[in-house]
Amino acid sequence: MTARTQPQRLSHHLLAASIAALLAPLASAEDAVATLPAVRVDAAGDIGFTARKASTSTLKSDLPLNETAQSVTVVTREQMDARGAQSLTDALQGVAGVVSGYYGRRGWDDFIIRGQRATESVYVDGLRMEMDARVAQETFGAERIEVLKGPASVNFGLVQPGGMVNMVSKRPRAEAFTEVAFTGGSDNFRQFTFDFGRPLSDTGRSAVRINGLMLNSDDPTDFVYYKNRWIAPSMSLDLGTRTDFTILTSFQTREYVRQQGLPVRGSVLPNPNGRVDRSLFIGEPGFGPYEASQARIGYALEHRFDSGWTLRQNFRWQDYDMDGRLVAVAGSGLQANNRLLNRQGTLQDFRGHGYGLDTHLTRAFDVGATRHTVLAGVDTNRHAKRETTTRCTVAALNVYTPVYGATVNCGATPLTDLDETIRYTGFYLRDQVRLTDRLNASVTLRRDWASVDSTNVLTGTSITDENYATTTGSAGLIYEVIDGVSPYVSYAESFLPQGGYAASGEAVKPESGKQTEVGVKFSFAQGRIQATVAHFDLERQDVRASDGSNPGFYILIGEQRTRGYELELLADLRNGWNLSAAYANTDGEVVSDNTAANIGKPLDNVPRHSASLWAQYRVRSGALTGLGLGAGLRYESEKQGYSFAYTIPDYTVFDASVSYIGQGYRLSVIAKNLFDRDYFAGGLNNNVIPLGDPRRVLASVTLDF
Repeated sequence: MTARTQPQRLSHHLLAASIAALLAPLASAEDAVATLPAVRVDAAGDIGFTARKASTSTLKSDLPLNETAQSVTVVTREQMDARGAQSLTDALQGVAGVVSGYYGRRGWDDFIIRGQRATESVYVDGLRMEMDARVAQETFGAERIEVLKGPASVNFGLVQPGGMVNMVSKRPRAEAFTEVAFTGGSDNFRQFTFDFGRPLSDTGRSAVRINGLMLNSDDPTDFVYYKNRWIAPSMSLDLGTRTDFTILTSFQTREYVRQQGLPVRGSVLPNPNGRVDRSLFIGEPGFGPYEASQARIGYALEHRFDSGWTLRQNFRWQDYDMDGRLVAVAGSGLQANNRLLNRQGTLQDFRGHGYGLDTHLTRAFDVGATRHTVLAGVDTNRHAKRETTTRCTVAALNVYTPVYGATVNCGATPLTDLDETIRYTGFYLRDQVRLTDRLNASVTLRRDWASVDSTNVLTGTSITDENYATTTGSAGLIYEVIDGVSPYVSYAESFLPQGGYAASGEAVKPESGKQTEVGVKFSFAQGRIQATVAHFDLERQDVRASDGSNPGFYILIGEQRTRGYELELLADLRNGWNLSAAYANTDGEVVSDNTAANIGKPLDNVPRHSASLWAQYRVRSGALTGLGLGAGLRYESEKQGYSFAYTIPDYTVFDASVSYIGQGYRLSVIAKNLFDRDYFAGGLNNNVIPLGDPRRVLASVTLDF
């Protein structure tokens, strides 16, 4: 593995020190917590599957969701647990307008929001994650997951136009608790988790929390496996009743073999030799795996001044290191005999570090009959990364009678070796105006400055040194026509420096986007029943794609557009029933492209229709008190694209669960894809297609102390 940089070593030392500091007070804290009541506080007022508000790290606002002129979906911890979500892909499957896991089980997260790729727009506590780590984000450490749909760069800067996902970390609580869980299931799945918290003061404002996970699992594909280790210590400090301060850290390692899908002929398309076994591994068992580590340390600060101003600041340092070895499909894929699959090997070394700092001030005041809530802020990001790729040769594989053990010969000189730094600073100003008791307006402006510096390490020459500046904005209006029914309209723009460079040496120019949205929000029974109906029209310009003729380089392919509507319902009926339902109708197409034949084609992996439903009932009285039953379905219509020439068939899969909550323990059995439906997750190219997940059954025992 390539030696780590000095900043990486520093961040690991900082993380180790923070963990030690958090563990030290636990012994002395035991006596203090003995007399505290064991009261569990739900995050941000979550009620079952519903949430009244999104976190301030997502919206930078205290407005309830039904007063926000934008589509926002909150996936609560209870909803994730009820559906057995083990990954971000799982957690996003019930969100209207989101397609998750369309590249299959390749080892990290892939998702589309409103027809546009949004994989690189993952935030944790309002700060962007560096996605080149090739590590799936650990959802066990999240209290909730929030999806903001459409352009969000006026608040965050580096966001793709389809939308963003913000994971809200578990925080220390004022009461003592201990939870351990054991889960086992299909494909030799074995997982141990723990979540431990203790207050460090009588008030509970100083507290510590540590949650962690150890996971080993095989895969339905031969020779594929996953190993994950995660620990996330956090500490809140009592700096007075006007100040909230929380230190947030985490460290994750992940080892996995990439699941690369199957040849197109013999899976989704016919092959004269018959169907290829879905458990086929097209790589080399001895050439792998991917090994990655990811460390984060930061804080969340809020201070409420006597003058009425509130200061919020989030900071995080992060670094990552990933070495990967992969054998995948090469060239034209299957040879003329439709049996031998052309392959090539790849060595990948990605490592980097960076920081994000977001600071804003907000205050509410009256101007005549109107109420203004003004927000002014600045955020700055710096991400430095080094990417090295080496090509390798390897013999073809007979996909019907595979024989492994072929020699993989890798070049002595890397194909690409790029050192790149992206710096980004944005200033934003927003005014939310309550014009009447029922009418709210919001206007936001943002000015961004970005620079991209790239160096070709192979030649020692600077490839790019580009600077960009732009202004974007958003505006929204929402009106509660009758109690609980609020039509709204909004407009938003986005700006995204993409990094990378063309084979000619020129920097890839930033991507831009814009969206108009109209909809209606419904909120009844004190927020326990919520629904949204939305129509959107989204344009994305200067789309970046890999240059097929020059590996390691990029090209701009043109403009894309998506239009559609979404329906979403979340309900806690207070009689034991919790419901979530979603439907999306999305029409995506290529508007302009440097390949003329692509113009007018549908966007990759975007189903015209998608739907999900989950219903859970918990017995609340009688002999069966604590018993829970859940069931649901997930549906996607057929998918096409401009990057591949075949049609991905539609599919419907069913999920179910049985659970029981006892005194100090919980039991659950969850089955995903209950009837073991064979389906394909999405399309990659004309030579390989990712697989959907077969039936997976997981049984869990959770103990509360």
